[in-house]
Amino acid sequence: MLVREMELKDIAAVLPLYISYYNGQEDGCWNEKTASKRIHQVLSMEDSYGLIVENGNGVMGFAMGYFKQYDDIIGYTLDEIVIAYEHQNKGIGSMLLRELEQRVKEKGASCVELQAVNDDMHEGYYGKAGYRNAKNFVMKVKWFEM
Repeated sequence: MLVREMELKDIAAVLPLYISYYNGQEDGCWNEKTASKRIHQVLSMEDSYGLIVENGNGVMGFAMGYFKQYDDIIGYTLDEIVIAYEHQNKGIGSMLLRELEQRVKEKGASCVELQAVNDDMHEGYYGKAGYRNAKNFVMKVKWFEM
């Protein structure tokens, strides 16, 4: 396995994985246009940083996010971590998350923050990696009628 920094040119390589995972496992409705835009938005923003994991057969997964300045620290916001369904439950996601944490810490981040779906699978995955629910923040949303 090879873990390397993700670049804009990698979008085409991760699109099938992204669409397949989210549409097949998360009941999404992604297509090449929407998924490409989503990934491009994150990778092209200032201070973005992502990793891609590959084997001899292609992309197995990726993680992407960005560094965010606060008054006294730099945080890293993890926006996406996606492991191809056929490669899940083999430790690849955990390895990629550990590698990402190590690299962003070396680049000056004091923490990794993320938003996750509130279900047992995500709670188990992130809990095992030492992530806890923040007590001082609440996600707020206002939906507009269409």
